[in-house]
Amino acid sequence: MSKDTRAITVGIDGSRASLDAADWAAREAHRRRLALRLLQAGAGPASPSDGGPSRATLDRVAVQLAYAHPALDIMARRTETPAIPALLAAAAESEALALGSRGFSDFAGFLVGSVALAVASRAERPVVLVRAGELPEDERVPVDERTPPAQAPYLPVVLGLDLARPADGLIGYAFDTAAVRAAPLHVVHAWTLPPPGYAVGARTRDDTAGREDTSRRSLAAILQPWRHKFPETTVLEQVVYGLAGHHLLKASIQAGLLIIGRRDTAGGGLGRVAHFVIHHCTCPVAVVPHD
Repeated sequence: MSKDTRAITVGIDGSRASLDAADWAAREAHRRRLALRLLQAGAGPASPSDGGPSRATLDRVAVQLAYAHPALDIMARRTETPAIPALLAAAAESEALALGSRGFSDFAGFLVGSVALAVASRAERPVVLVRAGELPEDERVPVDERTPPAQAPYLPVVLGLDLARPADGLIGYAFDTAAVRAAPLHVVHAWTLPPPGYAVGARTRDDTAGREDTSRRSLAAILQPWRHKFPETTVLEQVVYGLAGHHLLKASIQAGLLIIGRRDTAGGGLGRVAHFVIHHCTCPVAVVPHD
C-alpha cells in the first residue's frame, strides 16, 4: 500500500471476529471517505499462489464487502510476514487499523489475542478492537420498525481523558470521529484521592471539593477550542470520582465507540485502564497513541 493512500486497514485471519472487524472497518472507511485495505499476514495453510484456503478467505471477504459497499475502494493483500510486524507496518501507513477480538469469558471478559494486544500497544496510529458479533445497528440508537436502521442516529462516542496528558492528537481524533457520525461526544475524566498522608501542593485529602472543581474547570478549558472547531458536535463533559476503568465501562454501555489514549513511548505498552476496558467493554475500543 502506498503511504500517500489514506485508508483504513483491517487484519483478516478468517475468524468471526476479524470478519466483523472488516465489516466495521468498511463502514468506517465509507464514513470518512477513505479506502479500505484488507491484510492477511503470517504463514497460512497454503501459499497465496495456489488458491488455497488462506487466499480464498481473503478474496471472499473482499467480494462481500465490495457488494455491500460498491463505492468503496477496496484492496486485499496477503503476506507471509509474521502478523505483528506486518500489522504494525500497515498501521503506520493507515489512518487507523481495525482488529477483531473474540467472545466473552466469564472469568476474563472478552478474549483479546496476543497479536491484537501487541499491535494495540505499539502501533503508530489508532487501533480499533472490534468484538465478534458487532453489527451495524449496534452503533446506532435503537429505532422502531418503521425507521430503517441505517437512518437511525449514531450512539455517542466516549472519550476517556487524563487531564495530566490532554494530547491534541487524542482529542482531535475523538472530535473528528464524533463529527463524521454526527454523534454526541461524551468526555469522561475520573479522579481519585491521593494515598493517605500524601499532599498535592497545599491541598490534602480533605480538599475533595476543590479538586473536583479544579478538574471541571480544567476539562472545560481544554475542550473549549475544540468546541469552537467542531461547533455542530454536542459535547457532554463529565468529571467523576473513582476508578477510570469502571466509569468508562459504564459510559460505554450506551456508546457506539470508546476512545482511550496510550502514551507513545519507546517501550510502548498499555496501561491498567486500557487493559481493563479492552477486556470488558462491549462496544469497539479505539486505542490512540499520543506523546
